[in-house]
Amino acid sequence: MTAESDHINVPGAPAPEPAAFDEPTQPHAPLPPKADQSGPDTVTPTGAETTTPQSAVAQQGERLTTAQGLPLRDTDHSLKAGRRGPVLLQDHHLREKITHFDHERIPERVVHARGAAAHGRFVANGEAERFTDAAFLKAGTVTDTFVRFSTVLGSRGSADTVRDTRGFATKFYTTEGVYDLVGNNIPVFFIQDAIKFPDIIHAGKPHPDREIPQAQSAHDTFWDFVSLHTEAQHHTIWNMSDRALPRSYRMMQGFGIHTFRLVKSTDGGGLTTSLVKFHWRPRLGTHGLTWEEAQLISGKDPDFHRRDLADAIEAGALPEWDFAIQVFPDTEDQLFHGIDLLDPTKIVPEELSPLIVVGTMTLEKNPSNYFAETEQVAFHPGHLVPGIDVTSDPLLQGRLFSYLDTQISRLGGPNFAQLPINRPHAEVNDMLRDGMHQTAVHSGVAPYHPNSLDGGCPFPAMVAGAQPGGDAFVDVPQPIGGEATGDVVTREQSASFDDHFSQARLFYRSLTPVEQLHVKQAYAFELGKVYEQAIKERQLQCLANIDEDLCAFVADELGLPAPAPTEEVPEVEPSPALRMITDDTWPADGRQIGIVVDDDTDAAALASAREAIHAAGATPLVIAPHGGMLGDVPVQRSFHTAASIELDAVIVLAPVADQRIVELLREAFRHDKAIGAASAADSVLQAAAIDAAAPGVVTGEPSAVTAGVLDLLPAHRVWQREQV
Repeated sequence: MTAESDHINVPGAPAPEPAAFDEPTQPHAPLPPKADQSGPDTVTPTGAETTTPQSAVAQQGERLTTAQGLPLRDTDHSLKAGRRGPVLLQDHHLREKITHFDHERIPERVVHARGAAAHGRFVANGEAERFTDAAFLKAGTVTDTFVRFSTVLGSRGSADTVRDTRGFATKFYTTEGVYDLVGNNIPVFFIQDAIKFPDIIHAGKPHPDREIPQAQSAHDTFWDFVSLHTEAQHHTIWNMSDRALPRSYRMMQGFGIHTFRLVKSTDGGGLTTSLVKFHWRPRLGTHGLTWEEAQLISGKDPDFHRRDLADAIEAGALPEWDFAIQVFPDTEDQLFHGIDLLDPTKIVPEELSPLIVVGTMTLEKNPSNYFAETEQVAFHPGHLVPGIDVTSDPLLQGRLFSYLDTQISRLGGPNFAQLPINRPHAEVNDMLRDGMHQTAVHSGVAPYHPNSLDGGCPFPAMVAGAQPGGDAFVDVPQPIGGEATGDVVTREQSASFDDHFSQARLFYRSLTPVEQLHVKQAYAFELGKVYEQAIKERQLQCLANIDEDLCAFVADELGLPAPAPTEEVPEVEPSPALRMITDDTWPADGRQIGIVVDDDTDAAALASAREAIHAAGATPLVIAPHGGMLGDVPVQRSFHTAASIELDAVIVLAPVADQRIVELLREAFRHDKAIGAASAADSVLQAAAIDAAAPGVVTGEPSAVTAGVLDLLPAHRVWQREQV
């Protein structure tokens, strides 16, 4: 047996076929994408379906050509005046090739520059039909999606596992046009008004003089901002929690952040409205990395999250999320239990408004080209569909301008919706013309309304409920305060926006003791990196208003006195729904378990362990003294390349004395991972100073050890090891 013929699929192969040792010289057509990959659906720039296969929009033929289709016999040598002479300007191929290369990069996103994405489908269960006309939420409707996950602060080349908020942006290709839900993995934001958005990003980005630190909040300008703009304290404490260190994109919640409006038509043309918050809940549970793991991964595998997502899809462990809503009455004051629904720094606890699951999304295919899809995808909160509308949330209102504006700069003009990944899967008849990168070839002479020269086309859509077949988007008429309410044009905000600490307290006091310890340690680390003493003291004052025990711990770590609270913050009722550590168990799909062996390991025991792990939906990684094959079994990692950070659990079947494996086990134990050791490998535990009776350590016969480790995996980690 060879590694290629092994029936257990270990993902990561770079091509659909194994590479040949010799340079291929026999011409043949381009290889197809791998089985786990897909490109965008081949609709036209105006949304019409085609029967064109995806291969037809990729490079064609077996011969090398120029961009104009001219066949070439050589692309490795410039045209020169003699073998040792200067290169000639007439070398049109050199000029075309170099010129294109010089212009291959486009501006990276100012925020969310580093991302990973996948194609999927969303299936609605019909629970939302009573609240909205949105067609993609009707029972049984299947909608194609494209999801991009990202970090916020770092550049495109930064590491995946930094402490940061993560983007969770979903493009729904609905029958009524594109709907974009552009959210994060944290349900609140640092600011309440979009006018501060440039400021918080300037503060979070590297210092402009030295361009350091990269993709981090542990520096003076960030903490200067959030300690002065105390509305940021709620988001900041989420950022200090394990939510900012997700184990995987597949194990990360998503939130729409803002309150939106659902619209339902009634007979006769009337409308009923509700306010709504959107949630994504991963079927694998919500899990994080330890802080030490995150730092180790940044050095050993900075692509950890994007690799994890792609490998899971390739291995058939398809990630799933339930899509859920919190629905509130659309009252005049837009408050719910005293919580201002227009304040993006506030949540509504699930205990007050339980989630209603309205469908499920499954990610099924990896992109076939990162640039064409993941980099060029353009999201915008203003990409709406009938039945979903915006509210007057001042942060959302600014995003409605900013996201459209940034695409024009980043993607080179107003026609970014015609890029294949952005094309709607619905009719497009927008009367927009020309501009950079126009790929549609429009007919007609009258792109305006009304007209008579093009027969009046396009005609206005009809309103649902008022006319048969109506499906037009309706801007919900909302009353605007005037003399009757005393409202005037102002830069002031509602007094309900002034509470900056009660929800930060709610979040912290809802966590388990282990999670609270992680938050304390995160603040101590981040503020320990701050240079200015005044900024540390100012942030400690904010912590005193959130929780005095939290403040005292951080102050002690910083060697500073703990200040007394300066504000009377109401006591809160904890919300268990905010915890990541619970008694729930989760599927092992896509988890990776290392099996440490040597050349003398019993082949039957190794085979049995691999089969059991594979049957549980996890991926077995054989770790041996060398690469290649171990008998009939392919080796995935050598002792030199194995790392604890890529493993969710470790099983040791051989008495290995190698110090690298000893250190791997020490790290895995320190990171609360399940560890199994066959009786023959007890000496390895002793070398690593791991007590065989410690929580989450399984010993015995190989089959029992494997079963014991698999029983521990659904809890994610062995939290009993944490000292609180």
